[in-house]
Amino acid sequence: MKKTFKLHIEGKHPDRLLEAIKHEVRKYVKRERRKTLPAGANYWAFDCRFGATEAAAQEVRLAEIIALMDGVKAANGDAFYVEILARAAQRKPRVHADDPDSDDDLEG
Repeated sequence: MKKTFKLHIEGKHPDRLLEAIKHEVRKYVKRERRKTLPAGANYWAFDCRFGATEAAAQEVRLAEIIALMDGVKAANGDAFYVEILARAAQRKPRVHADDPDSDDDLEG
């Protein structure tokens, strides 16, 4: 999803527009997460950018986008750009600092 959203449209309340935009973004993320993962991947990662314009957009985390939208609304902004691209990714196994090699503990 690469899209510029306007917050001021004639005949529509800005608060309702913002809620509709949030709904569209959440719906897109849910739809992407439902897609079948390719072999070797175990989750969908999202590369996100947010800004007043496409040229001024900066990388952000997916969890921050809704709060950034609220910030634009609070600052009486006219529009903002959102880019969310899904990519398949592989989680790395957790490494515990106090247990560097767990197989050694079982030999007793």
